[in-house]
Amino acid sequence: VTHSIPACIGSMTINGKQLDNESPVSIFAVNKCYEIVQEGTFFDGSGFAALVREGYKVRSDVNITLEFRTTAVHGVLLGVSSAKVDAIGLEIVHGKVLFHVNNGAGRITATYEPRGTNNLCDGKWHKLQANKSKHHISLIIDGNLVHTDNPYIQSTSADTNNPIYVGGYPADVKQNCLTSKSSFRGCLRNLVLTRGQHTELFDFSRSFDLRGVFPHSCPGAEH
Repeated sequence: VTHSIPACIGSMTINGKQLDNESPVSIFAVNKCYEIVQEGTFFDGSGFAALVREGYKVRSDVNITLEFRTTAVHGVLLGVSSAKVDAIGLEIVHGKVLFHVNNGAGRITATYEPRGTNNLCDGKWHKLQANKSKHHISLIIDGNLVHTDNPYIQSTSADTNNPIYVGGYPADVKQNCLTSKSSFRGCLRNLVLTRGQHTELFDFSRSFDLRGVFPHSCPGAEH
């Protein structure tokens, strides 16, 4: 077994003596347990999850779906970049969701801005779908579609070869399609990336680098 148990452990005794959970000698990636939890992964606003160590190749088409819940108006959702300019990025900036794509010729952005009393940072679950099909990009939030014109119609492939960073990224990593450096604070679930016939559901407990991220449980409400 190479990964930690996604669970809560309490009232542990060894040889009849109860262990003191409150003042451990050392601690790493252990969060408190919540009486009310929801399915999903909790991001505490300090780090990120890194997936696909060998690099994820977006190329011409990708469809990203996920659900998020947050009360913060800024935060990185997802970024996949390259050593060049090719990249994709999803982020929340000033309460808006932005989907950026650069196929090599220049960055284009689809922006979803909530209307009226709608608020994406209300601590409730919201569904997101971001789609890149060659030079076309679109964003669907809670069933509302936004798409944008792309002047660079000859450029169709985002030739990425870096890991997928979710919820943030390390300070020494370049992200060509993210404007924010703020790590996401809140919960994510059901992250699925589809290329053609190949669909992947990502389990954050399998991340090769996990900082400030607690897989498999979200606090039932913001605390």
